[in-house]
Amino acid sequence: MYTAPLSKIDPLIQKPFFSSAEARSLGVHPSLLAYYCKTGALEKIGRGLYRESGRAFNVPIEWEDLAIAVLSIPDGVVCLSTALSFYELTEEHVREFWIAVPREKWPPKRPHSRIIRMSNMELGKTEIILGEVRIPIFDQERSIVDAFRFLSIETALFALKRYLKGEGGVKPDIKKLKQYAAAQRTDLEKYIMALTL
Repeated sequence: MYTAPLSKIDPLIQKPFFSSAEARSLGVHPSLLAYYCKTGALEKIGRGLYRESGRAFNVPIEWEDLAIAVLSIPDGVVCLSTALSFYELTEEHVREFWIAVPREKWPPKRPHSRIIRMSNMELGKTEIILGEVRIPIFDQERSIVDAFRFLSIETALFALKRYLKGEGGVKPDIKKLKQYAAAQRTDLEKYIMALTL
């Protein structure tokens, strides 16, 4: 059983998980984190990521790894194929989590994650609630526009087609989609016209 008090990191253990950088900002040396892990007070759940031992991470099991990845990356936002998968706008099996960060950031690497640096990060940024955590994610319209910018044309067209049919669970907002496309300098007009005739 551990003997060192957890009081130094008490603000952090109230969270589903925390990073070694957050602990360091409270004056907690990495060796103390290692000690807490050795004695069973903390559990290491990833590179530089910890949580209180026995703490339930109340997120649906299929999204737990995604939640850990995106929340451990400063300013990270779920995007592209991962967002399309969440909105059921793709049938592709997502093998890695796509996470956007601001263009000027150099985030830490995370397992099974593909980091992409983007501009205009506030455009279409929203949140979803998974269990006890809020996950930043781009909305359907931003995800579709970005699909045309970064993914294959087949993937982008499939997502747009499903979106326009309302298969993502939300009524399509073509005006918003066009505004986002203009903001991202992406011409979707011909595709929207072809799929709505």
